[in-house]
Amino acid sequence: MINFNINFNDYKTISSLGQCFEGRATVNLAKHHPSNSLVALKKFNMDKLKEDSSLLEIIITKQLQHPHILPYLATFVHGPEVCVVSPLMAYGSCRDLLNNHFNEGLPEQAIVIVLRDLLDALSYVHRKGYIHRAIRASHILVSSAGRACLTGFRYACPIVINGRWQKTIHSFPSSTKANLNWLSPELLEQNLIGYNEKSDIYSVGMVICELGNGSEPFAGMSSTLMLTEKVRGCTPQLLDCSTIPRDLNGDCSSGDCDISPKIIHRRFSEDSHQVTALCLNREPYDRPSAVQLLTHPIFKTIRKSLPLTDLLKPALPLSDRVALNSDDLEDMDSLNNFSNLDIFSCEWDF
Repeated sequence: MINFNINFNDYKTISSLGQCFEGRATVNLAKHHPSNSLVALKKFNMDKLKEDSSLLEIIITKQLQHPHILPYLATFVHGPEVCVVSPLMAYGSCRDLLNNHFNEGLPEQAIVIVLRDLLDALSYVHRKGYIHRAIRASHILVSSAGRACLTGFRYACPIVINGRWQKTIHSFPSSTKANLNWLSPELLEQNLIGYNEKSDIYSVGMVICELGNGSEPFAGMSSTLMLTEKVRGCTPQLLDCSTIPRDLNGDCSSGDCDISPKIIHRRFSEDSHQVTALCLNREPYDRPSAVQLLTHPIFKTIRKSLPLTDLLKPALPLSDRVALNSDDLEDMDSLNNFSNLDIFSCEWDF
């Protein structure tokens, strides 16, 4: 097993992968010299961070060990920065895949595979006594082997307080503007009833719509209107020929709307629509748990499907994109001149 040490000089930064924490932290592609392997190196500038959520994320993530949760291989301090080393997730985030290759949504079987990995991770997180509170496509990263991993734990909160399991939580996550569209009605309402881990299940339903439609529900809508719609019980849907209204379908066929013909004529399975509806129930007690969702018949179809990496074509993992732009992979110094290329423009917002 590779020992990722805490010596900053053992990590050579190759290029920038993106930013997080509203630009106050950077994620870089780096080479770990002792093992000659590529990793992701995240740097938190503690002078710029006004809150300790970065440290909270590190503490929570280090406590969680699961195949579908992004691990932190090493953490150390270098000058004013806290550095975190994690495996290189070569396909970037699911949001990155949607932006660059699947504007109208991922293939249905790819969504099912990602959903299975997400629910597996979420069931573990809930058993460990945490509510994630930031389930969205940009917090789901995909490895070169096609394994989806959950990240973004800076918004998480404990269910267990002072040794007691709380039936409901009333705290509101800080700096949550970017997550509002995915949050459950009961979390947004901030009433005396509170919320529990079932709020994450609602967010899973929003992610299914995001992965299927190419954008999250309520995109472009004001926060006030979005909240009103959720409280009223407006239920987002996967867009296909069975859910687009007939009159809208007619208008689209004549070219009078922005919905593409591919979306109008495609059809998601009944199982996909059912799982989405279960997650997006207005009342939390009507939503199944992550463990219960994993028993749904939709996941039996995975055995017959292609690997996720095949379903994601024409997207290429980062290592292959580097190979296409480098004549000599043995000389990693030659990669420095790629810092201005788009091959590294992934949304690593975690």
